[in-house]
Amino acid sequence: MISNQILQNTIDGLKAITRIDLCVTDVEGKVLAATIPDADDYEYPVREFVKSPADSQLVQGFQFFKVFDEKQLEFVVLARGDSDDVYMIGKVASFQIQNLLVAYKERFDKDNFIKNLLLDNLLVVDIYNRSKKLHIDTDVSRVVFLIEMSGDRDAGGLELVRLAYTGRPKDFITSVNEKNIIVVREVRENEGYDDLIKAAQVLHDHLTGMGLTGVRISLGTIVHEIKEVSSSYKEARMAMDVGKIFYNERSVVAYSVLGIGRLIYQLPIPLCKMFIREIFGGRSPEDFDDETLMTINKFFENNLNVSETSRQLYIHRNTLVYRLDKLQKSTGLDLRVFEDAITFKIALMVVKYMNYMETMEY
Repeated sequence: MISNQILQNTIDGLKAITRIDLCVTDVEGKVLAATIPDADDYEYPVREFVKSPADSQLVQGFQFFKVFDEKQLEFVVLARGDSDDVYMIGKVASFQIQNLLVAYKERFDKDNFIKNLLLDNLLVVDIYNRSKKLHIDTDVSRVVFLIEMSGDRDAGGLELVRLAYTGRPKDFITSVNEKNIIVVREVRENEGYDDLIKAAQVLHDHLTGMGLTGVRISLGTIVHEIKEVSSSYKEARMAMDVGKIFYNERSVVAYSVLGIGRLIYQLPIPLCKMFIREIFGGRSPEDFDDETLMTINKFFENNLNVSETSRQLYIHRNTLVYRLDKLQKSTGLDLRVFEDAITFKIALMVVKYMNYMETMEY
């Protein structure tokens, strides 16, 4: 459960303070971490020590100590030397590793609980019973951040996110698949969605600065009971997909600001195809030439303002009017009329959604 790197860092730190060489092995005598080059030579003595009833023993100039996880023997610690001081340092090292076992086991239990909570794998009564056992508050406000990186999740991404949250011990960082990292973030009384979006942007910039690529973050809504955390997670997942379809230029997307894109995302594909046929007949907005598409997009960007759109396109106002008239003849929709403009805008978004769903099938 504890990585070899953590064990190595622990004994390196102890040696730097005490100048006593240390070694940690498993119950088979395999070296997991050591500050001495000949640690492999003690594999047989470790195995013999494991068989003995003693918890500590002096063997071949080393103090041997057993480290248990509850009643299960997990590690053997070796400290070089036979003095009382070396014995004391060996006991300290064993105690430190014992505490690491407890801490990592507790974190594993919490991590397992949070994963099952997110995936809706727990009954309500189990949620509250396990929360109490793990000392997790059940009635504080929380929100789920979903972090995605390009391709499979970058190596070390989970640990980098955990490092970024070292000052927030009540937040939980975990993952349920190979592509996403999930942060269950406690929301303070004075925090609103604007604050959370800013916090997500800071996290995005931090991870990008650490060399992670293609980082995108989505947020669910704030929930006020632990049993509702899975709802925030589902919303964050939807926000991630909707953001890719309609707001691809944004690196941070919140469920609360998805607007009409959230409604379109929940439409069945057959209904979308029927809608596009009714609006464009046998055509699709993708069939328009680049000039027409650029004109349409710029017209929407400028809130249907003919003068501003023609100015930004560097064309005469009459040229823009001619293009809009031509579009009206081919589609029956006049973008200068609000209702027609809304219909056309929704149609463009529906086509984006359909194209995205097609790519997801492959």
